[in-house]
Amino acid sequence: MIDAAPRRIAFLGFGLIAGSIARALAEPSGDRLALVAWSPSGAGPRAALADRILDAAAADPAAAIEGADLVVIAAPPLETIDLIARLGGPLRGALAPDVVVTDVASTKAAVLAEADAVGVRFVGGHPMAGREVVGYAGSVADLFVDRPWVVVPGAAADDAAIRRVEWLARSTGARPVSMDATVHDAAAAAVSHLPLVLAVALVEAVVGGDAERPGWPVAAGLAASGWRDMTRLARGDARMGAGIAATNAPALLAAVGEVRAALDAWIADLEQAGGPDPERLEARLRRARERLERAPTTRS
Repeated sequence: MIDAAPRRIAFLGFGLIAGSIARALAEPSGDRLALVAWSPSGAGPRAALADRILDAAAADPAAAIEGADLVVIAAPPLETIDLIARLGGPLRGALAPDVVVTDVASTKAAVLAEADAVGVRFVGGHPMAGREVVGYAGSVADLFVDRPWVVVPGAAADDAAIRRVEWLARSTGARPVSMDATVHDAAAAAVSHLPLVLAVALVEAVVGGDAERPGWPVAAGLAASGWRDMTRLARGDARMGAGIAATNAPALLAAVGEVRAALDAWIADLEQAGGPDPERLEARLRRARERLERAPTTRS
């Protein structure tokens, strides 16, 4: 058995999410646990060290995880899977015997499959919070307050390992929520990954893909908060988004198909002979608003 609270946390990858976790953990004054981080560029850990958020910026992953009893992989999904493979392979010797490994990736089934395959004591995690900015510079200490933090244990995880990851979530102000990986991926596809794809598709349809559409300069001059809000997610980390889509393709494909069916229904309403029926359009708009108003309250 191990205590829930770790003594040393190592971050592999150190951008917005890891930086926000570290800021939240570094908030209390006085003695605190040791925080060390590594990232491929080293920029985030160096900045956090200068800000006195971290205790050390490691030169490589092996140095970061040495002595850590909790390793947090904070990388895009494909890089997360690669790091798990390395922890189960060449980096295994640097892991402490009682270490727990977790992650913050937006998809879970593919990540857990790799952790189970290499036998890492792994508890998957997904804090349901973020910003359109990227990197440590955008991190904030209250990013996770009152937000769900999905916890998905791997095959090698015991109760003590799960408690350690739940401790991490609660220590940032989040609410740990246990969930099956497949259930998580389907839900995240609907409320997180699909909005990203739709934001990008909207930009492609209005602004253009490979080439700018002729009407965009005029439309851009008229764009206001509606356009800004609908396209906000398209301003995020492109590599992160690509990894999300690649590792959650089946669930995302199903969600995109549902949107296509809804758009087909809009097309059918708009192309009616003699023009669309305003009452039917109003009913659709009202129904959507009412369903949103009945939905559980979420924080933007």
